[in-house]
Amino acid sequence: MESRIERQCVANGLKMTHPRRVIAQVLSDVTDHPDVDELHRLVHQIDPRISLATVYRTVRLFEQSGILERRNLGSRRARYEPSGDRDHFHLVDRETGMVIEFDEPETEALMRRLAARHGYELISLKIELFGRRIKSEPTASKPPASKSPASKSPASKSGGRPRHA
Repeated sequence: MESRIERQCVANGLKMTHPRRVIAQVLSDVTDHPDVDELHRLVHQIDPRISLATVYRTVRLFEQSGILERRNLGSRRARYEPSGDRDHFHLVDRETGMVIEFDEPETEALMRRLAARHGYELISLKIELFGRRIKSEPTASKPPASKSPASKSPASKSGGRPRHA
């Protein structure tokens, strides 16, 4: 069965060699934002004959073809996600590298209004936020947590999904 990324490759007129199919499948299946070394490790589990150089060339080709987008999520290595993914935000934990993807409709609407105010139509919206988890005090000195919806984190209110970068 063709993966989503493989279908995009075919639609862009790319020749689908065996290594490209494997790489496209892995990229379609991952739930995080792999760098090339992580991607090679996953690809190597499927076919150990696919070299790191082949993965680098293929990722570069997919990026140049508009199939993948390079993301800088706070590490020295570029990470990748499929292009055309819905508008969303990344919240990156600077200590662990964990990435939480979430939607925030009110912020998206504000960004669209700001673009329009400056004479632009917003085509894509990608925002990366970087932070550290707030350290909580020991539970003995803290009053019981409220069960109200206001006590939920912003990511959980808007459907945030933790993903490791």
